[in-house]
Amino acid sequence: MTDTLANELPAKRATWQTLVAWVPKALIVLAVLAFVGYFVVYLIYAVELFRFPFDYDQGEGFELMDTVFFSRGQWPYRDNDVYPFYSSNYPPLFHVVVVPLVWLFGPQYWTGRLVSFLGTLITAGAIGYAVQRGGRRPWLSALSGLAFLASNYVYHVGPLFRQHMFMVMFETLAVVLLAVTFEREEADGRHHNKSLLGVMALLLAAGYTKQLAYATVIAVFIFLFLRGPKRAIMWGVPFAAVTGLIFLAINVATDGQWLLNTITANINPFVPGQAEGLFRQWFGLHTLIVAVAALYALYQLYAGRLSIYAIWFVVATVNSVTAGKWGAGESYFATAIAAACILSGLAFNHLLDWAGRRQWATPRRGWWAAIILPALIAALYLWQANRLFHMPTHTPALAAVAQALGRPSEVMIAPQTSCSAPRAPEAIPYVDAAGVSLLGRPPNAADTAAGKQIAALIAQGQTAAFSEDAGFNLFIGRDVVTNPTQLLNLYNNQAVDLTEMLDMLDRQEFDTVVLRAQFYPGPVLDVIGQRYVTTDLIQMNGFVYCVMRPR
Repeated sequence: MTDTLANELPAKRATWQTLVAWVPKALIVLAVLAFVGYFVVYLIYAVELFRFPFDYDQGEGFELMDTVFFSRGQWPYRDNDVYPFYSSNYPPLFHVVVVPLVWLFGPQYWTGRLVSFLGTLITAGAIGYAVQRGGRRPWLSALSGLAFLASNYVYHVGPLFRQHMFMVMFETLAVVLLAVTFEREEADGRHHNKSLLGVMALLLAAGYTKQLAYATVIAVFIFLFLRGPKRAIMWGVPFAAVTGLIFLAINVATDGQWLLNTITANINPFVPGQAEGLFRQWFGLHTLIVAVAALYALYQLYAGRLSIYAIWFVVATVNSVTAGKWGAGESYFATAIAAACILSGLAFNHLLDWAGRRQWATPRRGWWAAIILPALIAALYLWQANRLFHMPTHTPALAAVAQALGRPSEVMIAPQTSCSAPRAPEAIPYVDAAGVSLLGRPPNAADTAAGKQIAALIAQGQTAAFSEDAGFNLFIGRDVVTNPTQLLNLYNNQAVDLTEMLDMLDRQEFDTVVLRAQFYPGPVLDVIGQRYVTTDLIQMNGFVYCVMRPR
């Protein structure tokens, strides 16, 4: 009997240890599945947006119009003082990349949405690659990359016809390539200047996708300076020269409209409350990856050597204060989110490597550390997934998933009205931890029908509509007239002459005016109110559009 008990105890202990050893594996699987679920939600949203033929986010149509100009071999940086009073305020690269699709398929919204969406996938892949090089743990690399796509902010704007996420793609590729370059240089003791040239090319591409990339350029050159001031200067001078020469060449080719429309028109007032609110929301949604990234950056500062990822994270986070500018928003945090995903993944790799190398007092303690640490990290990612919760619930299956997770299947949101009387809240099949948002809800058949209805009303007249959305004129093949936010910025900076525009509106030369948010300068809104009257109110994507005719 005694021998039997003695034999059973080790067997039971082995069984118990085997069961415990499965705990971190189970938690890791659950965490990966949670973030894969967010990726599936992202795909659903993207596909629905690809099908929608009108502006989902105000400004998409103007990005499409910029692409149309490039497809014709023309600059979109034009004189806002004369009809059609249109110009772009963004650099050209994103639109140039989309041009071949416009040549093949015409001016379709899905072309730029697809390119932007693919850019986010490349960014996620680069994040996962960076973390994988730091620790060779595929599960942690996958979680880091998927965490970027799971961000509410990336989800909201990733599949839109907007250039911001394409900029983040180039920024991330540049920083990852720089890190890889220096790792190789330190390994073999020689400079890899061809790779560094690739970094400069990617930075140039980021800057000529969107001006906000200057933050990553600053981060890269801070890193280069810390590693070798002479080398930083040797690369910085030609980089600045090439950047400046391209800028000057475009400005000359556009008779100065490039400078006016990409610099002057982007000088917007700063709204401190907006910046504070967005910072609070950003940290509240991304608490784990931001907190861990910040702690690891501090650790590198005091106990190691600052990596490019730590510098990039700090600079990008500081630069996110620009989200407080009028016209800016949550997308301005995307670069900081990408940096945080990499740095937090590397931090967890570092912790696991430390635990694996440590000489524990007893093998038992080492065994427990090997169990507890990965289990804790996986549990933290599950907690992070819960904080990021967002899900469209427009199908029975998605609604059932939301309810099973203890979330509502719809929220009540009042339609946005700026040119009409307020409306009662309506049930929206979309739930978001970020709060009330009109971004994220996939457009439906009713939204498409509403867009076609507005386009049909415009088509009853003979002229292009004076419209805050470009999509209606594009849909029926008429001129795109004005870019309202661009016009307002120029007006606020006393850099536009509205005389011809006001005269045309005063003479009622536009058959139709379409308002959505009344972004036009005050004098323009005044003359519209005097010479036009609302005849139709049509709701699309949660906004009430006011279709106006001459009085």
